[in-house]
Amino acid sequence: MKLSRRTVRLRLTEPLRISRSTMAARDAVWLAIEHQGQRGYGEAVASTYYHLDAETIGRLLDETALELARFSGPETALDALREGALPGPATPPAVTAAVESALLDLVGKRADVPVHRLLGTQEAPRAATARTIGIGSRRAAGEEAGRLARHGFSVIKVKAGSPDPEDDLERVLAVREAAPYARLLLDPNGAWTPAQAAALLPRYADLGVEAVEQPIAPGRPEALARLAEGSPIPVIADEDAVGFEDARRLVGRVHGINVKLAKCGGVHAALRIADLLAGSGTELMLGCLTASSLGLAPAVHLADRARWADLDGHLLLAHDPWTGIGGTDGTVRAGRQPGLGVRPVPGADLPNAAADPAGLAAEVPR
Repeated sequence: MKLSRRTVRLRLTEPLRISRSTMAARDAVWLAIEHQGQRGYGEAVASTYYHLDAETIGRLLDETALELARFSGPETALDALREGALPGPATPPAVTAAVESALLDLVGKRADVPVHRLLGTQEAPRAATARTIGIGSRRAAGEEAGRLARHGFSVIKVKAGSPDPEDDLERVLAVREAAPYARLLLDPNGAWTPAQAAALLPRYADLGVEAVEQPIAPGRPEALARLAEGSPIPVIADEDAVGFEDARRLVGRVHGINVKLAKCGGVHAALRIADLLAGSGTELMLGCLTASSLGLAPAVHLADRARWADLDGHLLLAHDPWTGIGGTDGTVRAGRQPGLGVRPVPGADLPNAAADPAGLAAEVPR
């Protein structure tokens, strides 16, 4: 097997402001795993919040390339990844998720089946995805909400956490007026104190907000659980629910858990959390980081398992270098083609071990 990688810059159509930061672009590292003439692809994106830059991602992928020498093919490597034996024990979840993506894509192509069928789902999943509106003016939010509603979006997520909480309320009101039939989600990204959240959530309930993600600062899951117990709208844990053990502490105590493949470790880890939540009263939300369609595709193959899908990261980009999961009409759809079902747009510069004189590709003979 050969593993190659390439770093690209993903630019947003416009800067996205949330309570803790504003983002205009993000580095992504694409990887390709090649075996017997076929390739599978994955993507890991850099994240300041998760202390992961493109250089570190690349170094870890080079180490993973050497580890692949232990396996006879992508099928055995994928089994090892699910058992925790690949990549190395200190590998961040986002890198593990990207390696798993490439292996799933390759295994699906070799078996001539789409990834969702490898995961036990016969019909290609599809889901109404939330579309995010960042912190900004009331007018801009209303105009964007109206445009999204006209294009078919039935779920809109509004970022909150302005210095003045009244600004957030005014923005949500503008969204509600412009898209009266949309389901509204709210995401302060941990900007409120428990007292602020307790005072504000009834007001958002009056505006018809369906659920709120991580209303208080992460690090106090007990406080989040207490808030959820008395909240008039469902409370979804996000930053307080990174992996399986976090989910285990909160299952049955919050209304939802936002599972992002890049923070939990990929599809296999997400399925473990989904099994944990089943029948508990805590429901699954599938979220994402800002990424291309390649980065979003593995989660879309799980979309039928979630109550809430927030898989719009590719829709925030000025130019998505990959295609195949839809979303511009408010619905994401898993591809029916073998593997992940995504393909690069013309001109996309893919990683290629055979044409990598700079040493960005690591070859593993087998």
